[in-house]
Amino acid sequence: MGKMVSLQVLSPEQESLIRETAPGYEIIQETGKEIDPQVIRHAEILLGWPKGYEESALDPESPLRWVQTRSAGVDMLPLEQLEEKNIMLTNASGVHAIPITEMIFGFLLSHTRYMHTAGKQQLQQVWKKTELNTLGELHGKTMLIAGVGEIGSETARIAKAFGLKVTGVRRSGRDVPHVDQMYTIDGLQEAVAGADIVVNILPLTDETLHIFDEKVFAAFKPGMFFVNVGRGPTVKTGALIQALQNGQIRFAGLDVFEEEPLPAGHPLWTMDNVLITPHIAGDTERYDERVFDIFLENLKAYTAGRELPRNWVDYKVRY
Repeated sequence: MGKMVSLQVLSPEQESLIRETAPGYEIIQETGKEIDPQVIRHAEILLGWPKGYEESALDPESPLRWVQTRSAGVDMLPLEQLEEKNIMLTNASGVHAIPITEMIFGFLLSHTRYMHTAGKQQLQQVWKKTELNTLGELHGKTMLIAGVGEIGSETARIAKAFGLKVTGVRRSGRDVPHVDQMYTIDGLQEAVAGADIVVNILPLTDETLHIFDEKVFAAFKPGMFFVNVGRGPTVKTGALIQALQNGQIRFAGLDVFEEEPLPAGHPLWTMDNVLITPHIAGDTERYDERVFDIFLENLKAYTAGRELPRNWVDYKVRY
């Protein structure tokens, strides 16, 4: 009997669905802070990646054949070793599309509609209106989405409801609905020059490390809005700070950073034109439910000997 190990809590209904789909497997839940290494060592299927127990998962005698991660990004996993062992890897791409899209517009509206400043004034019990002509709108602006995958596609759809023109950057350059113009990643500098708002949702790869650097920020139109809900190291922090200080970026909503947690005393903490959240953009009360839906669809294919249909990770491109 094969063993599948879940690192997220399964409801009785979810366990029942697994048993119906894969009756020949033993289901083991390891959801505490301490995990039994021997359980990981004998798993054929992992729902979640056991950080800190990589040695057990990658043991030469381990029967591990498939890992379904609970994250969309896989750059923190030992991808070379997984590829060497020919282990199938699927991620949680799509789970975050709704909450991250809502976070993106939360960042933008907090600035254009004065809520970022009003929140600070409320703590001081200050009633102070802004000048009439300083309140902005999203309507009519151009949003560039860097990284048009599941999240970017949903962001583009919602952007249209706000009356935004939408451009995009993706590795393949392929068109998707709701994006008016698509660029390849080589066209990032050209793409940002034509935008009023830049939203970074790029995955972290060798190609995207520090892709938002001095040259790209210099191509921004003065007074741009910048939102980063992708991966922290895709942005060169020093270049970002410079662009915020010189007015190239008017406002930044930042959920991810090169160094996390963001250290006390870091310049970004005290910038009035920056709104910081602690890497929570993808969190949602429905997270586990959506991960499970991906896992179950893939499990049906796995037990039938078919190719996994959802979120297959290509080790060559690292996502």
